[in-house]
Amino acid sequence: MAIIIKTPEEIELMREGGKILSNILSELANYVEVGKTTGQINDYAGSLMKKLGVKPSFKGYKGFPGIICASVNEEVVHSIPGNRILKDGDIFTIDCGILHKGFHSDSARTLFIGNVPEKTKEFVFVVKKTLTEVISKIKEGVALNVIGETVQKIVEGRHGYSVVRELTGHGIGRQLHEDPFICNYQQRNAGPTLKAGITLAIEPIVAMGSGKVSTLKDGWTVVTADKLPACQWEHTIAVTKSGAEILTK
Repeated sequence: MAIIIKTPEEIELMREGGKILSNILSELANYVEVGKTTGQINDYAGSLMKKLGVKPSFKGYKGFPGIICASVNEEVVHSIPGNRILKDGDIFTIDCGILHKGFHSDSARTLFIGNVPEKTKEFVFVVKKTLTEVISKIKEGVALNVIGETVQKIVEGRHGYSVVRELTGHGIGRQLHEDPFICNYQQRNAGPTLKAGITLAIEPIVAMGSGKVSTLKDGWTVVTADKLPACQWEHTIAVTKSGAEILTK
């Protein structure tokens, strides 16, 4: 496993990119509403990136056709934007990545569309809080497995939801996906020890139901087998000696 430690200058470039990505996601959140299609939201993301002088990380990556991943309700990740219309009561995860001055940033938010059932809202809030709690535990000297252990304890232990085990977080930098890959559940070994300068995309990916998933015929869109909602929240972070800096805040 070759984990790349970034220089302070490289992290500054990722900090710039992370801020741009955060602003793009905020603009998209304001644009999203009942009646919009995921394709329209994808096109708007493209126009924002062009305006801000950054490139999409996802488009063309291993053949992925979208600028964003646009997952609705039972769609877990990697949903191709298209003709799906957002309806009252949906939850909608926008996963977005950009390339800025040679470095990638990756972040995801789950949005409420109209009047979402309280049970589903609570599920989304739990996953969001899980990301916050996990990030609070990251600093130099901590074992990588602390991330998965913490996610699993909160999501499954406290709340009875399910980690989607087939999907992981990852290192990030000049490549969208770098070592290490980060499981969202506890593994047998502690994994590598985190060092200052490591940059990671932390992303709890959680299902309300069993956590079993399948991939649609498009070869990309992952859905829950029981059709219950799924949720993803993600930030790109930099490990420091005293904690973790959120670069996509």
